[in-house]
Amino acid sequence: MDTTQLLRGVLDVAVLAVVSREDGYGYDVLRRLRASGLTDVGDASVYGTLRRLYAAGALTSYVVPSEEGPHRKYYGITAQGRASLELQAKQWREFERTMTELLDLAEAS
Repeated sequence: MDTTQLLRGVLDVAVLAVVSREDGYGYDVLRRLRASGLTDVGDASVYGTLRRLYAAGALTSYVVPSEEGPHRKYYGITAQGRASLELQAKQWREFERTMTELLDLAEAS
């Protein structure tokens, strides 16, 4: 199965879930997504998702100076982002239950 299309559909909720645990800068969020098993997620997709979620009000941002290179822009989740994460998590669980039932039925026949 090509996971590219699946990733597009769930990247927002995945990014919100990662940032809800701990604020992070772009590469940090990307690294945590990959460490969680989303190994095929692309750099540009994550950075674009962070910008889009920020523009939509789901994330806040702040800059942290760095002595080792350029300043880093960190992202944190807002109350609106948490509400969105809760809703999307509920929708994902319902979708997952439906798909599991369909696949179980297919395997049983």
